[in-house]
Amino acid sequence: MECELPRVNSNRDEMKKYFEEAKTIAVLGCSPNPTKASNHVAEYLRDAGYTMIPVYPKEDEILGQKVYRSLAEIDVPVDMVVVFRKPAALDAIADAVIARGDVKTYWTQLELINNDAADKVKAAGINVVQNYCAMIEHRAIFSK
Repeated sequence: MECELPRVNSNRDEMKKYFEEAKTIAVLGCSPNPTKASNHVAEYLRDAGYTMIPVYPKEDEILGQKVYRSLAEIDVPVDMVVVFRKPAALDAIADAVIARGDVKTYWTQLELINNDAADKVKAAGINVVQNYCAMIEHRAIFSK
């Protein structure tokens, strides 16, 4: 199977700007399991000073925060969406991100690439980062 490379490339200067513009970050696929990467990254973002909103189909609370079942249910503005879902789910997530009308940055974690979804989001005027870990990049940018 051939690996699909992201067509939307990002660099650290752009990522720094996206992080600086964000106040509220929704983490889609935020697991309640503290051994999962999504939980660890969400905790890091919360501890870095962002309002972190977990989105998960079950649970009422993760990392001390109210859990929403979908992006559409979140009743406050969302600046960035960090996605921990399979690439096949990214088309529907891209539609949900665009439908919100307030998301500035759509970010998919390591190995999560769906160029069609990324192109659609970018065409809607939303910043796109694919195949990067938000925690690793934030730490690299801001711990200098």
